[in-house]
Amino acid sequence: MKTSFFKIMALSFGLVYAAAGCTQAKQGITVIPDEAQKKVDIFYDGKLFTSYIYPDDLEKPVLYPIHTAKGTLITRGFPRDPRPNERIDHPHHVGLWFNFGDVNGLDFWNNSYAIPAEKKPDYGSIRHRSITSARNGTEEGSLTTESDWVDCTGKKLLNDETKYIFTGKGDLRIIERITTLTAQQDTVVFTDNKEGLIGIRVDRAFEEPSTKPELFLDANGNQTEVPAMNNEGVNGVYRNSEGLEKGDVWGKPTQWVCLSAEKDGEAISIAILDHKKNPGYPAHSHARGYGLFATNNMGSRAFDREAPLFVLTLNPGESVTFKHLIVVKTNGFLTDEALNKLSAEFFTQ
Repeated sequence: MKTSFFKIMALSFGLVYAAAGCTQAKQGITVIPDEAQKKVDIFYDGKLFTSYIYPDDLEKPVLYPIHTAKGTLITRGFPRDPRPNERIDHPHHVGLWFNFGDVNGLDFWNNSYAIPAEKKPDYGSIRHRSITSARNGTEEGSLTTESDWVDCTGKKLLNDETKYIFTGKGDLRIIERITTLTAQQDTVVFTDNKEGLIGIRVDRAFEEPSTKPELFLDANGNQTEVPAMNNEGVNGVYRNSEGLEKGDVWGKPTQWVCLSAEKDGEAISIAILDHKKNPGYPAHSHARGYGLFATNNMGSRAFDREAPLFVLTLNPGESVTFKHLIVVKTNGFLTDEALNKLSAEFFTQ
């Protein structure tokens, strides 16, 4: 009866399923939409890997939470599910997301429930519209969504079609995110900004140990203080494809960035790989020691004052596509050799 019900729901909402049923399969990747809860759950061999969520109180859809193959959480809980001893800064950092800090002068990156009503006109939101495809498979699952990038009045600037491809075996979990943005009735301009583009806010274990408070400014000059905290169990280390490590990766253009740490004795790596066909390749790393791990294809002078200004203009009807690969490995850290191989394979797509 459950299978029959989900098939009926799939037909009703125009979804496409690749497997015979929609319940959690014991083997393979299962993608299960739940419109009532405004989410889509993604299972690997019957275990929850992540969920695509689009609740009304978020200013953009995100993947949250994200687990390793062993089931260990790699994403921060705050603000949706706060956990003891974690940071409560930057409430717009939720799970894994994609947006930007300057789109026709609007800040899509920093928007959250914390922005006062009188300042909302300076910010944009991404509103989930529909799920157009959800496919199960023994080796690959996928989810395709449609969303709208809108201003505070609901006026649509961009249509967003995003396809998530879920793969991975054994200790690996891989997400390929392909996002196509199409300008609507007005010309849309993306202007050089450090706040972007694809980001993940990680669990406390993946942060770098902090010894003093730090102050960060967003695109509008608003201050956020990130305090020093107890460093027990905090051991994250960034490195990039150029061999830079820790804080030195910030602001540097690179093919990939990897963040590794041990959490409760489990050796885990998280990597974001850029695609050579993306505008702005190689992307600059917007990776911070306090737990923001982001890759920015549309920041240039924002990171290097000597670099040329990045500006991307879309006339009405024109589109741009970005492709990124997110890799999560447990039972040992990702090596440079493995990352370079994954990157080379990604480039062929």
